[in-house]
Formats: sequence, C-alpha cells, structure tokens
Amino acid sequence: MERNVVGWFEIPVKEMDRAKKFYSTVFEKKLTDMPMDDLEMATFDMVDDGPNSGGALVKGEETTPSSSGTVVYFSCDDIQNELSRVEKSGGKIVFPKTPIGEYGFISHIIDTEGNRIGLHSVN
Repeated sequence: MERNVVGWFEIPVKEMDRAKKFYSTVFEKKLTDMPMDDLEMATFDMVDDGPNSGGALVKGEETTPSSSGTVVYFSCDDIQNELSRVEKSGGKIVFPKTPIGEYGFISHIIDTEGNRIGLHSVN
C-alpha cells in the first residue's frame, strides 16, 4: 500500500492547558485529552481516511519544545486566517505569508511553548 512517509507527529509542550488553548484558537480545531502512562497528551481530531497525518501535543520528562529542530507544517485554507489569531493567542510570527511558487504559500510561527511550526496553504 502506498502512503505518505509521516504517519504521526508530536509537538512537545511545557504547559498543556496553555498549549491546547493556543492551538485550538489559532486553528479553530478541538483537541482531545488522551492521557498515557508517563505523558500528558492532547490529540488533534483526525479525519478517517483523510489526507495528511494525525498528531498530538505531548508533555513529559523527555519532551522539550524547540524553535530550531524539525518543523511540522499545518495545512490551512488561507494562512492569513491563522496568522490573524497567532499573536492574540500568545504566539509570534517568524515570517509572514510567503509565496513558494506553484506550491502555494508558507509561514512560520512560534507557539506559546517555544516551538517553531509551519503553515501551508495553496491559496
């Protein structure tokens, strides 16, 4: 079976409630608590048989937020919508909506936990 290489992602957080509020506000999506043995986890709602991959916010002893590591890109209808909510939610815009030719647009932001994430839209 053909599939995308990424099957799941986890974004480390320091304060789960603050991070959940940031992500649910910026992306207007619900997060669901999913406690694990030694981790606090909140998952992004997933669409069965939908494109892309699912993921979660995680808090644990061995998770450390970073703005200099791997960048996870969130798909958006139009990046400008999410960017309009970033700073009001306690985040920071690293660079604004930027064209990447035929592939649409990207932007990078820093969340309330110090993670750099990317935004991508075709529009």
